[in-house]
Amino acid sequence: MRIVNHPILTFPEQEMVTFTLNGQNIEGVAGQPIAAALYAADIKVLHHSHKHHRPRGLFCAIGNCSSCLMTVDGIPNVRVCVEPLRAGMTVETQEGKGKIV
Repeated sequence: MRIVNHPILTFPEQEMVTFTLNGQNIEGVAGQPIAAALYAADIKVLHHSHKHHRPRGLFCAIGNCSSCLMTVDGIPNVRVCVEPLRAGMTVETQEGKGKIV
């Protein structure tokens, strides 16, 4: 789900890296937001609402809301819409108040 060919734009060479989401290996572009790598891997649900457990995905994509909070390398409440992807990162979903699912 990543644009690689475009009639007008050219894309620089991109370094692909591997990271994990809840133990599953995923590949993404180094330096892009973690959420972009998840979206490109067709993962659109980042967590579920606390009260009704409805699926929640990317909302603002600029780090102002709490829709993309995940645990990254053991640190809870990281906004993955603005956190750059690095090789070997461990990303986990979290529900409620920092509880990892």
